[in-house]
Amino acid sequence: MDTVTILKNRDEAVIPHLEQYAPVWLIDEKIVPDDESVIFSVVFQHNLYGWVKRRYEYDGFADVLYYLGENVIPEEEALTLQSQHEAYINLTINDSVNAYGG
Repeated sequence: MDTVTILKNRDEAVIPHLEQYAPVWLIDEKIVPDDESVIFSVVFQHNLYGWVKRRYEYDGFADVLYYLGENVIPEEEALTLQSQHEAYINLTINDSVNAYGG
């Protein structure tokens, strides 16, 4: 599977899951072509925890999104990351109050 397809499939799996937290910033990604996967981190403001940085792995071969954990980060770090990256998911309507918390 080529890189473009891996990223397209990742976006189809990730965006519906993360759009409840919009805006979301994609701050890094590492494509592993031999495994047909991509490991990436996002930053967003969680309604319960404040600013968080989450890591995921998308396995393109199995079409599975793996949650690799999250860290609460200071607001200053979140603002710095926002200034360095374009928003990955930028919706005008945000329903973080009803987000499932996961």
